[in-house]
Amino acid sequence: MRYPLPSTLLLLTLIPAVAAAQNPPTDLSDPEVAHVAVTADNIDIDFGKLALSRTKNSEVKNFATMMVRDHTGVNEKAVALAKKLGVTPKDNAVSQSLESGAKDAKAKLDPLKGAAFDQAYIEHEIAYHQAVLDALNQTLIPTTENADLKGLLTQVKPAIEAHLAYAKKIAETVHASK
Repeated sequence: MRYPLPSTLLLLTLIPAVAAAQNPPTDLSDPEVAHVAVTADNIDIDFGKLALSRTKNSEVKNFATMMVRDHTGVNEKAVALAKKLGVTPKDNAVSQSLESGAKDAKAKLDPLKGAAFDQAYIEHEIAYHQAVLDALNQTLIPTTENADLKGLLTQVKPAIEAHLAYAKKIAETVHASK
C-alpha cells in the first residue's frame, strides 16, 4: 500500500519501526502507522531518559538529551498530524514487537551502572541508527514512488548518519573509560 503524502511525517517516524521489525510492513493502515510512530518515538524518549538518569558522562548525556529532544519533537508533530487527519492510532503487531524489543533491551540495560551502562547504551544506539540507515537505503527510499516523499526520506538520511557518527564517536570515549 502506498501512503498519501499527508502521512509523510508519520512515515518519517515509522523509520525506526521499519528498522526494528523483522519483516518491514508494507500494508499498515494510517491508524496503525500512527500507533507505530508514537510507539517508536516513545521508546526512544524512554531510553534517552533512562540514559539521562544513569550516566555521569557528559557526551552520553548530550546524546541522550538530543534523542529525547528530537524524538519528542517528531512525536508532537506526528500526534498533531494524526489529529489533523482524524486518525486514531491503532495497536498492531509492529507496535507490539517494538514494545517487546524495548522491554528486552531495557532489561539488559537496567542492571548496568557507570561506564558499563554508558557503553551498552551507546552500542544499542549505534546498532539502532545503523538499522535505520539500512531500512532507508534498502527498503524505504528505493521503494518509494512519490517524488516528494522520496525527497523527504533522502533529506532525513544525513541527520540519521550524523546521529550514528556522533554515537560512534562517543563509543570511542566510553570504551576508553571502561
